Amino acid sequence: MISIYTDGAAKGNPGPGGYGAVLKFNQHRKELSEGFRRTTNNRMELLAVIRALQEIKLTGIPVQIYSDSKYVVDSVEKGWLWSWQKKGFKDKKNPDLWLRYIPLHLKYKPKFIWVKGHAGNIENERCDVLAVQAAEGFDLKPDQGYEASL
Repeated sequence: MISIYTDGAAKGNPGPGGYGAVLKFNQHRKELSEGFRRTTNNRMELLAVIRALQEIKLTGIPVQIYSDSKYVVDSVEKGWLWSWQKKGFKDKKNPDLWLRYIPLHLKYKPKFIWVKGHAGNIENERCDVLAVQAAEGFDLKPDQGYEASL
């Protein structure tokens, strides 16, 4: 089983933001984070999932994603994403990221598990630290998908 923990943060929403992710497989552990100059919390929550899935090198192994984002978890687990896709993401936010997520979902078929944020889940707390540190960084990148939609 590959376990992925994710979190995103944005100051001001929109504002500077970042994501954090922790991937665990057997004795292996990898942390990811990245910061952006202007973005939203939901974008960072979803980007954390995308970037973590992109790091997986193996297929055929069950993947579980732990996230405190109802936006991400419910969109996938309740099937809303597939309705949005059928309608071309009309009037939906973050279609650029959802279109990046879909092929990864089809490849890995992850199971999402919602965890309460700031409730003592060690890995979720670590992801929050990574996301906040990334958002407070000095060399923040443009979130091109967000900035192009302005």
